[in-house]
Amino acid sequence: MITIKKLTKVYQNGQFQVEALRSVNLTVEAKEFVSIMGPSGSGKSTMMNIIGCLDRSTSGEYYLDEVSISSLKDDALADIRNKKIGFVFQSFNLLPKLTALENVELPMVYAGIGAKERKDRAMDALKKVGLEERVYHKPNELSGGQRQRVAIARALVNEPSILLADEPTGNLDSRSGEEIMGIFQDLNQEGATIVMVTHEPEIAAYTKRIVTFRDGEIISDELVENPLSTRRNFL
Repeated sequence: MITIKKLTKVYQNGQFQVEALRSVNLTVEAKEFVSIMGPSGSGKSTMMNIIGCLDRSTSGEYYLDEVSISSLKDDALADIRNKKIGFVFQSFNLLPKLTALENVELPMVYAGIGAKERKDRAMDALKKVGLEERVYHKPNELSGGQRQRVAIARALVNEPSILLADEPTGNLDSRSGEEIMGIFQDLNQEGATIVMVTHEPEIAAYTKRIVTFRDGEIISDELVENPLSTRRNFL
């Protein structure tokens, strides 16, 4: 699914160069559930941005579904972001004037999918995350956990190869965070490949593998023997 070889990212900061990633090697297989951890400045967010085709590496190779990403032009990268990658952000990134259903439909609008199919697929995605009773509510009428579920549904509708989650529980209370991790676990059981950035060890414990960064390098890559599980109880 993901193959990264000797990936380096250097930022120019005035007269100085900052090496955010240093010759990183990483492989993620299909149907894995991986968390990326590390302190601020460790390189984990840079790695997530490159995996998500939001940034380019300075050198090295990145393959997604056996396609070389490093050599693609901007238009091709945008196409891959829309079709192959589903994003879930800490801040939800929902449009406040749109309903849950309309927010979930947005990626399909950009993909040129017809209105009826958009609605059907958006409804199915919202059912998957337990929000079929809230489809016509706007974000300000939903709790934080419900907003994040809308964001997850939106990430699913184009049936991406991989889900990328950047601190998806960072703005949630502990109960809502557990519910969101339960949803991710269910999606992973159904075959979704998930890579998640988190700074919370108790959240990483729900995943099946923890990759830890420090100073732009991977310092550990370990399987989780007995991931935590949660029984979801939707509000």
